Amino acid sequence: MKLTTTHPWGRNDLSGRKNTQRTQKQILSLCLLRSFAAIRLIAAVPPQETRDMKIAAVQMDVTLGEVDRNLQAIEDRFREAVSHGARLVVFPECAVSGYCFESLEEARPFAQAIPGPVTERVATLCAELDAFAVFGMLEQDGDRIFNAAVLAGPSGVIGSYRKTHLPFLGVDQHVTYGDRPFEVHQAGDVNVGMNICYDSAFPEASRCLTLLGADLIALPTNWPPGAECVAGHVLNTRAMENAVYFAAANRVGEERGFRFIGLSRICAPNGSTLAASEDDSETILYADIDPEISRNKRVLREVGRHAIDRLADRRPDLYGPLTEQHSLERPGGR
Repeated sequence: MKLTTTHPWGRNDLSGRKNTQRTQKQILSLCLLRSFAAIRLIAAVPPQETRDMKIAAVQMDVTLGEVDRNLQAIEDRFREAVSHGARLVVFPECAVSGYCFESLEEARPFAQAIPGPVTERVATLCAELDAFAVFGMLEQDGDRIFNAAVLAGPSGVIGSYRKTHLPFLGVDQHVTYGDRPFEVHQAGDVNVGMNICYDSAFPEASRCLTLLGADLIALPTNWPPGAECVAGHVLNTRAMENAVYFAAANRVGEERGFRFIGLSRICAPNGSTLAASEDDSETILYADIDPEISRNKRVLREVGRHAIDRLADRRPDLYGPLTEQHSLERPGGR
């Protein structure tokens, strides 16, 4: 008996296989040509510019009542920071005037309007260096004096902030409480909010700035002994709970028996430390920040199993007591 095997391709199976193989090779060649063309096209497209910004926190001494000397120190350190690539530089609280004034009358000669001669000088430097500065000064507004921070850039004064929470210490015993809502201002591609020193002890202040869109909270500060926990832990917590960058620039040195502890710090949105001073010596801290990281508030730890969002998961309907007026007596009886 003769056995016959029938190939699935039917008759003329050998020629059919050759034709199919030829067709497959042609298709493969065409795909490879298109792939190479796509690769050449991708290579020809220039990469998008990064939105990263290098920031700096200047830890420096300040001389009480010596405005010109302090402004020169600010200028020198501003130039140094920019020469190392920084585009936004944070200076200490009251960096222009000093802090330990014993009365409002003593402090008044060292306060200026915003904008005014001091801010104009710093803004001129910003224009020359194409950079931004956050610095502390005393602001005069009519008869009132405020402990203020200023954000200046190449175009001039971008915004200012008046210290909201005043401790019983230094000039804060005498100045007027901040009277403006929290605001966020744009410095290049970065949205900047400002607090001053004691404000960082109140989580509501950082949260307000975060809800207004801050990528970075700049904190000019004058931490004395006793604030070590704030420097070492609170800033990281504020950064983590709001998923923002936090840059604190503290001063060093002494004024009228008060010592300032340094320990400046820059924190990342996940609460980690990007740069930190370990002592009370003069120094400049640097860190690269990416605003896109701070704008992504959702933390995905395990797909389908674990995700958190500290803004979306809030319950403001239950936070009523936070906005109720209190009758507690402040230190110093103010």
